[in-house]
Amino acid sequence: MTERYDVIVLGVGGMGSAAVSHLADRGVDVLGLERYDIPHGYGSSHGITRIFRLAYYEHPAYVPLLQRADELWTALESTHSQQLLHRTGSIDAGPQDSSLVEGSKRSCAEHDLDHEVLSSSELTERYPGYQLPAGYEALYQPEGGFLVPEECIVAHVNRAHHNGATVRARERVVEWQPTDDDGVRVETDYGVYEADRLVITAGAWAAKFVDELEAIAVPERQVLAWLQPDKPARFEPDAFPVWNLQVPEGRYYGFPVHGVPGFKFGRYNHREETVDPEAFEREPTQADERLLREFADQYFPDGAGPTMRLETCLFTNTPDDHFVIDTLPDCPQVSVAAGFSGHGFKFASVVGEIMADLALEGETEHEIEMFSLDRF
Repeated sequence: MTERYDVIVLGVGGMGSAAVSHLADRGVDVLGLERYDIPHGYGSSHGITRIFRLAYYEHPAYVPLLQRADELWTALESTHSQQLLHRTGSIDAGPQDSSLVEGSKRSCAEHDLDHEVLSSSELTERYPGYQLPAGYEALYQPEGGFLVPEECIVAHVNRAHHNGATVRARERVVEWQPTDDDGVRVETDYGVYEADRLVITAGAWAAKFVDELEAIAVPERQVLAWLQPDKPARFEPDAFPVWNLQVPEGRYYGFPVHGVPGFKFGRYNHREETVDPEAFEREPTQADERLLREFADQYFPDGAGPTMRLETCLFTNTPDDHFVIDTLPDCPQVSVAAGFSGHGFKFASVVGEIMADLALEGETEHEIEMFSLDRF
């Protein structure tokens, strides 16, 4: 017999694990399907640390979602054995009047966020690991920090298990179809399942299951570096806030030392390589390393010691770099969260809540109009 559930969640990474957890919290009979391990390093929800920041230059409309995400991460952490969110403060920096700094100021002003604006010299005096050019400006927001992504996924899945969810790893979804009773049928390489509702949180693979996302949610190869600091004390969590930095070479982001040796950083849209998530160069190259090391040598010289680690991950970018969170127009029993464009993991806790709302109610009280699929 075909197993029947209330909701099936396709993909149990950052967003999917949160969706499974929130659905199970509400007493729903939910099945999560993941083609790899839980957690795993093949998609977007890994890498030891992920930035959490409230000052959001991308758009002030994100801030209320971040504030709710903050509440939900704190609540999840209270049920888990490990710390999930580490507060270091956050820095958004660049030349005076740069779009990054001005956008962060705007989000702080609109939502009355506690913050300070520091000159380059003031930033270095307070946090010596930063040695930015004269004329640069930095917005410091004390509630920022970093999440531990693998541990966040474990916490969500453990909570889901505690509340009766079924999660199957190493089981690849082949296809899904709507059924005559307005439900869904999901075929995997192990079997067939049916449900009243389907939630698609498949990351870089989302477009393979949703035709409407084919030209909208586009995977991109990303590379991170961990370098041994020459002055380690300057890159510890209590001395080195997480950061975004806009420079002529692009926009970069980084973290203090945590979990593994090395000061971690990367370049947004690393080498602008659109890829197929099924087949791309997963092993970082010397060209990847050179691009990142040249940046560190110039802007964080005290952190630019020997390479400790290089790692690839995937961004899934939309044309406007904003998310897609919506139900499908021709299949309202199917909801999708995709296209998080390299800045989504911090939202996973609240995205899980939103996806539970959409699956069970068809709507949510959260403001998600800007993430609608039809805007394209």
